[in-house]
Amino acid sequence: MKKELQEYREQLKCNFSEIDTHFEDFLRDAMRHLSAEGIDAYLEGASTVCMIGRGVEPVLNFLEDIPEMVERVGESIIEKSSTMVWELSRSPNGNAIKPFLNSLSEVTRCLPTEGQIARYFILINHLAEKTAGSIHGIHTTFPSPGLPEFLQQAPYLLHQVSVDGLRNWVDYGIKNYNNHPERQIEYFNLETADSRAMLQKERNGTLFIDHEKRLDLHMRALWEENAHLVPYSRGVDLLRKPRPYYTADGMRIPDSYDPLNEVSGMNRYRAVLGHMSAHRRWGQAIVADNFSPFQRHTIEMLEDSRVEHLLMRRYPGMRSILTSLHPVPIEGACIETGESCIRHRTTMLSRAILDPNHGYRDATINEFAQRFHTLLEESDASTQEVAKLATLFVAKTRLQSDQLPNIRFENTEVSYRDDNRHMWKFIEEGDEEEAFEENRKVSAEDEVDGLPPRHYKEWDYNTNTYRPDWVTLYEAKHPAGDAARIDQLLEKHSGLVKRMKQILDLLKPQNFVRIRYQEEGSELDLDVAIRSLIDFKSGSTPDPRINMDHRNDGRDIAVMLLIDLSESLNQQVPGSDQTILELCQEAAALLSWTIEQLGDKFAIAGFHSNSRHDVRYHHIKGYSEHWGEEVKARLAKIEAGFSTRMGGAIRHSAHYLEGQSADKKLLLILTDGEPADVDVEDEQLLIQDTRKAVQEMDEKGIYPFCISLDPNADEYVRDIFGQQFVVIDHVERLPEKLPALFASLTK
Repeated sequence: MKKELQEYREQLKCNFSEIDTHFEDFLRDAMRHLSAEGIDAYLEGASTVCMIGRGVEPVLNFLEDIPEMVERVGESIIEKSSTMVWELSRSPNGNAIKPFLNSLSEVTRCLPTEGQIARYFILINHLAEKTAGSIHGIHTTFPSPGLPEFLQQAPYLLHQVSVDGLRNWVDYGIKNYNNHPERQIEYFNLETADSRAMLQKERNGTLFIDHEKRLDLHMRALWEENAHLVPYSRGVDLLRKPRPYYTADGMRIPDSYDPLNEVSGMNRYRAVLGHMSAHRRWGQAIVADNFSPFQRHTIEMLEDSRVEHLLMRRYPGMRSILTSLHPVPIEGACIETGESCIRHRTTMLSRAILDPNHGYRDATINEFAQRFHTLLEESDASTQEVAKLATLFVAKTRLQSDQLPNIRFENTEVSYRDDNRHMWKFIEEGDEEEAFEENRKVSAEDEVDGLPPRHYKEWDYNTNTYRPDWVTLYEAKHPAGDAARIDQLLEKHSGLVKRMKQILDLLKPQNFVRIRYQEEGSELDLDVAIRSLIDFKSGSTPDPRINMDHRNDGRDIAVMLLIDLSESLNQQVPGSDQTILELCQEAAALLSWTIEQLGDKFAIAGFHSNSRHDVRYHHIKGYSEHWGEEVKARLAKIEAGFSTRMGGAIRHSAHYLEGQSADKKLLLILTDGEPADVDVEDEQLLIQDTRKAVQEMDEKGIYPFCISLDPNADEYVRDIFGQQFVVIDHVERLPEKLPALFASLTK
């Protein structure tokens, strides 16, 4: 540990003696919370804080608080916080660094997700930018007067209001006191009457952060579930108004709820969690392709009513809450209005099912409400049975006006219901994909051994939301070529192969290590057995652990090499008679030979794209295959073409890598350019999506690492991969660099 401690201390570029006193404690705490890559980022961030020249206190704050913050919001907070400190130090707002670091730990308790913390950092920049630089219309370089006070008060403020409420409160202070520094300080320090009044105005709702433990206990008590509750901000996308939803990794709910129809914010949380839990307990996914949009909407409404019926049967006290929150559409309000009434009708039906005293006189509404109750009295019914009833309702109530573009939304939004994304399975290709494939005229040979298309989400940084099922990915086994070409490449690099063998001998695991003192094992441990026999003969209690076992004292690694096969790989390497693609073949061959020698599980795949409808994923080597003639033949045949839509390919690689049982899962991405595609004009769109895909890999326990061959990669690769990348400026050295890099990553 002493040697390792010294190496880490040298990595921290900061010479204050106070750090030496506590460094071992800081490092031990960091190693409990951070990954190996996180430790590197942690020390780099602390070095950055040290370089600003503000003394030892900011560095000590950073080293002490960051590990605990990472536990709450993830390792991205390391780089974000050190970058914020650096930006503040380069601006007139250096006096805000100390309150920023002092308050950040408590702020992460109030904002426990990466998205919320990102919005908080945006708010800091917004306040610094809008309140610094001018006074009475005269351009100056003075710091923001209210920023330090705001940062000091931030933990208290976030216990009173949501991030969106805090933004409104800040904007009021900027608007009214931007030209009055003294008054601005008083406002952000909560010393003025209007400051406290505006804060009170924004704190009407119930904050998730203040009731997280109660809601967690509520879920455990009522549903025996340890559900992961993840808050989101409703102010991110005011146009689409995000709704609650759940996936395998958690239940998404608003970060605050205002009282509604005399129902408290806490009871609104109970309603939305009860509704989603009922879906999880009693719902089933059905195929969406068999239904029209109107049918799907009606099925969702009736399925919501079905699970709520079962919920109220189990917990009768929920009826009063749901009845109060459910809208009451006015009968006849949507007649001859020039609007589509489909939502109005289905909400009336939903209300009639929920409330026996609904008072509607429409014969069809009453008929189907009665049929619904009859169906559930006979049994709990199923999603499929409800779908049949919904299609009958659509058929019987269809109107020509349902096709109108203007839809009536008044009194139709059921606020406690989720968006029902869990209900649908999408299997068949849509008309758009079929037309695209027909225009592309893909030959039958191109689809040999192909699998059904996969659909992947894509991140839109403009709206901070995912586009669901946006990317269509086709996968197939790569065609075979001449395996002898790969053998020739290995022969060409015979000198490198010999050097790699020396490195590999150091990396190879020992065969077995004995595990002694086992009650059950593969063989008898004679020393312990004899000692136990002596104890038994002498009247003492013998030790029953007389067996021993063996375990492999070695590596447990699964690797995926993902090769970018876009058109740019066909370019000639300057000063060489080879293309970049040929060098990638050589590097992949040497890497494959290296991994095969070590006995690690590994796979190879390549990808390219031709718009979001057509991402091609080529299997070159599977995990179950050995490095043999068939794999070499496929690698020899790889060709480059089209574009680089990287996010979907990374997510698909993770799909296979996640299924491997290994202590460490490594995704190596070999690329020569930034993400781009023919149907995307905004250069940042695919860069930000790839960055999001890389973050998703971290959440899955997969370590992504990029090997970039682009001399201009520094402009974007750090945004995507953080510290997890290397740029190889001299492409001709790729064959020797790639195996050595793998060895260093997995030693």
